Amino acid sequence: MRQYEIIILGAGAAGLMAASFLQDRDVLILEHNPYPAAKIKISGGGRCNISNRYLGLEKYLGDPRFIEKIFKRFDNESLLRFLNERGLEPVLRENGCYFCKKSSLELVELLLNETKKTPVEYGVEVEGLEKEGGCFAVRSSAGSFFARKVIVATGGLSYPSLGASSIGFKIAESFGHSIIKPRPALAGFTLQPEQFWMKELSGISTSAEISVGRRRFASDILFTHRGISGPSILDASLFWNRGKITIDFLPGIKLKNVFLSSRKSAAFQIPLPKRFVKTLFKTLDLPDMPYKKMDERDKQRLSCIKSYSFSPAGTFGYDRAEVTKGGISTSEIDPETMQSRLIEGLFFAGEVVDVTGLVGGYNFQWAFSSAVVAAKSV
Repeated sequence: MRQYEIIILGAGAAGLMAASFLQDRDVLILEHNPYPAAKIKISGGGRCNISNRYLGLEKYLGDPRFIEKIFKRFDNESLLRFLNERGLEPVLRENGCYFCKKSSLELVELLLNETKKTPVEYGVEVEGLEKEGGCFAVRSSAGSFFARKVIVATGGLSYPSLGASSIGFKIAESFGHSIIKPRPALAGFTLQPEQFWMKELSGISTSAEISVGRRRFASDILFTHRGISGPSILDASLFWNRGKITIDFLPGIKLKNVFLSSRKSAAFQIPLPKRFVKTLFKTLDLPDMPYKKMDERDKQRLSCIKSYSFSPAGTFGYDRAEVTKGGISTSEIDPETMQSRLIEGLFFAGEVVDVTGLVGGYNFQWAFSSAVVAAKSV
């Protein structure tokens, strides 16, 4: 097989974006799925949350100095210009998210149009990468492919049903790179037996504030038959590995301002879904009476509605995780180029790197930004 100048591993968000900035170069894309951009197509309910208006370093888990250098080269405004110039004008939602106007296929079609001259080999399982002299050899199910430079944009482990694999981590490890332990992120929490009462509330959604260490996330929480989910839970999962989280089920409301009536029962005055209140009172063995008539022990139990602390059993796992946190250590990647500090000609982009964002377009922005930096440096 002939030697290419550049091989890109992966035809997802990062791989296609990198290829779109390399149209005049001798590039080959290798993709193990039979089609491109599988994750783009399903994200954001099929409309793809492309980026976010409020792009801040605090929105990410990872080395902030490393991330900042990438965004200085290509940030959310740069991405919007790139899309607008090609006829795609994302819609801005109230939460700062940018979505495709009609469908995520708008973004997929744009990227495919930008890379239409770039050859893609689909259905190719990459098995490993080697380097001899100044040439890389990609070992795959379709034989060997050769290139002077390689961009690894293989993604993480989330959504194995879409073909997610660990090959990017394995390639990096084979060249001596350190891997921060990958874990499911932006996923719901499973529960310990003591919290199984929440499963009885499946289908109920309410506002809540979740605390993980010093981090706080205020948005909706959703009770499911598996545990708890919703935007605030997904964000909290990014910074949780083990230990306790705390839920304030009445964010922004002081408990003393809830029980103003001395005649009505405490349960009746709590501004939360009635099924939630009924189940909570049953779980805490609280009496159905006015708050002022409760003894101090009952009042103390009820106060947990503002600070319910417990340790989740785990997360919903990679099947339901939107992203993978962890990955190739950024200490071994040059942020000016996204090139390996260990192996010349080896570049990384996207989810395979140890940078992960919150819900709201932050991870696609990272994929696009890191890919552009890698492509321009190649």
